[in-house]
Amino acid sequence: MLTTILAAGGAAAGAENPYGLGQALKEGGLISQSVFTILCLMSIVSFYILFSKLFEQQKIINQAKRVRQSFWSSNSLREGSAKLEKNSAYKQIVDDGLAAQDQHAKLTDPVEAHDWLHGSLARSEAAINSKLGGGLAFLATVGATAPFIGLFGTVIGIYRALIKIGSSGQASIDAVAGPVGEALIMTALGLVVAVPAVLAFNWLQRRNKGIAEDLSSFSNDVLGFLASNGAVRPVIAGAAKPAAVKAPAGTTTAGQAGGVQTRA
Repeated sequence: MLTTILAAGGAAAGAENPYGLGQALKEGGLISQSVFTILCLMSIVSFYILFSKLFEQQKIINQAKRVRQSFWSSNSLREGSAKLEKNSAYKQIVDDGLAAQDQHAKLTDPVEAHDWLHGSLARSEAAINSKLGGGLAFLATVGATAPFIGLFGTVIGIYRALIKIGSSGQASIDAVAGPVGEALIMTALGLVVAVPAVLAFNWLQRRNKGIAEDLSSFSNDVLGFLASNGAVRPVIAGAAKPAAVKAPAGTTTAGQAGGVQTRA
């Protein structure tokens, strides 16, 4: 886009702009062209990560709204899980919790049910958070390195300007304007690539933190439900009260078969 604008301005003036981006890349040679290509690729990938992560985050946020509306009105976790989307992050936590409950009965080495369930849910939650954080390291890398890549092009431009001064014997403006302009353009491009990457990284990180807090809260609610055979569940305003869940005879969990015991 910048090249188009500069070219249009040159055409309107009736002559080619000798100090535009295209001319700067032509005079700068392979080094300047390589720096420009690297910065463009960094910018394209950064914006791709930004929009793809926004879509992924919004999908989980919408799933959280549906969980609050209907999930906890179910009589059991399996019934609630059936209401969730197939690839829902919240369905993954519920299914992993149910699988961990089934696996605990098969353990030959005695392990507290609460510890086993908590570890399984934490592992599931960590896997989701890790997936959400994918690509953010690239944004941080672009934000940290793009200015220096642009600065490398700046150094090359200044170096070429000094060579022209030395070969001509005088520091005339027409001898150094091109290389110095090229140097300034590379510095500006480095900043143009780095600033959006840093802003995108911070914004996505903040949204991921909010999602992680919701997942942690939901995971804790699922743990309470499993450890109490359904006696402990979050209270959702406006939700229909589910039917009482009775534990099967002989079932043992971290919260005992009859639910959560309290001391006077």
